[in-house]
Amino acid sequence: MTPADPRAWFPGFYDNPAIRALATACRWTISGRLGELDADDGDSGRKAPIDVRHLVNGCNPGCRHIGPLRGAFALDDTCLLTLDELTAALPNAANAAYYLQSQIDGLVVIDIESDCPLWIATDLLRIPGILYSELSMSERGFHLVLPIPQNFHDFPVAAGKRVLQEEHGWYEILLDHWCTFTRTPVPDRIVDHVAAVARPAQFASVEELYAELAAKVRPSASISATAVGTGSEMPDIAHADRIVEQTLAASRDRMRSPEYFGHDLSRWEFSVLGTLYHGMQTSLRTYRTLGMEYSAGDQAWLLYRAALDVIPSRKKHGQLRNGRPFLLDRAAALVAEREAAEART
Repeated sequence: MTPADPRAWFPGFYDNPAIRALATACRWTISGRLGELDADDGDSGRKAPIDVRHLVNGCNPGCRHIGPLRGAFALDDTCLLTLDELTAALPNAANAAYYLQSQIDGLVVIDIESDCPLWIATDLLRIPGILYSELSMSERGFHLVLPIPQNFHDFPVAAGKRVLQEEHGWYEILLDHWCTFTRTPVPDRIVDHVAAVARPAQFASVEELYAELAAKVRPSASISATAVGTGSEMPDIAHADRIVEQTLAASRDRMRSPEYFGHDLSRWEFSVLGTLYHGMQTSLRTYRTLGMEYSAGDQAWLLYRAALDVIPSRKKHGQLRNGRPFLLDRAAALVAEREAAEART
């Protein structure tokens, strides 16, 4: 072990059984500042999980990102490393970021914010079964790792969420989300204070805490993608190639990057579809004045065709949803949502 080995600095993190259970998953990176830093404000870059493989391997001639870092755009070995690989590659990194998938990993993370009232934070630190705990970046909040609640699937709507947040934002349970570990242990004075509290704790278990938040989650008021039929093959749509071409030209400069969505690619892709849908409306209006008709299914196919031009392929796109390709189903869902909104208006 060399003096630069972070395992010597943070043994409570690297030797922790819960962290070791996550260590072999290829979902580790560091959180860094993306984009160019302002000379007058060194903190102006957006902080986000980075494409650590790209950082280690260096830029290639095709790179077009601003600044020395680019955000992670895939949750696998395309961009990310195992914990041991990350430790070896960047031993001096100030943090270790992990993309938690509770239903795969069997763990949840409670993120306690710095403005959480002391008595509530104390009760959260008293929950039985905490497997790992640390200070947050501010050193006034905490991160707690616990087993996934046994009643997790008793709340199917909540189980499909990425985060369950307390109503004041004082703490949240991370389920399918980035977790940035500082590796800084909770000071002994805080541990001793928590142990000395004699009053009954607010939450007797992680199951009780989860139920408290999960019971308040309501289904999204969205329209089903199945409301738009597409068929198994693209129909003959009048001026389809021209509409797709015009849609892309009108939309490219308006699209946000995955970093804006915390590298949640599903949310980013739906945003891209929304931008394309908006860009497509001018073309559709033009051709409709010439007597052309475009059904909801036609619009979904046109969106899908345009999306294939700007959304990089990933494994999930090979899945079928409602009997059609994943992105086509997402396009149908967006068209259904927008048409329902127009009907309400």
